[in-house]
Amino acid sequence: MRALRAAFCAATFLTTTILVHAPASAHGALAIGACGAYGFSRGYAATSQAEKEALSRCSGKNCKIVASVRGTCMAFSVELANPCGAYGYATGEGLARTQNRALRECSRNGGKDCVIRAFACD
Repeated sequence: MRALRAAFCAATFLTTTILVHAPASAHGALAIGACGAYGFSRGYAATSQAEKEALSRCSGKNCKIVASVRGTCMAFSVELANPCGAYGYATGEGLARTQNRALRECSRNGGKDCVIRAFACD
């Protein structure tokens, strides 16, 4: 019984490890539309696939691709009280750093109380 439990734990650990790490060549994209609308994708083999998926997930009006990434992070922020107002986005290494840059960009665009609306690392 112990051997079976150990084998199950080892298999679960290996499966989890494989699922957590995306391939180094994965592509992602961020699309932004009116009034806080967004769509993002990650884990695609090509930039064009990632961009198409991000646009399809953006449910607002006037959605457009604002960032394409490969092996990095992306973040999108909006003003909390007025999602149709100021916003910001950023891409880069490290999730915390990227989120901070997106928040600063939102503030620079006039946001008073900006929050992260979406983020992903590929």
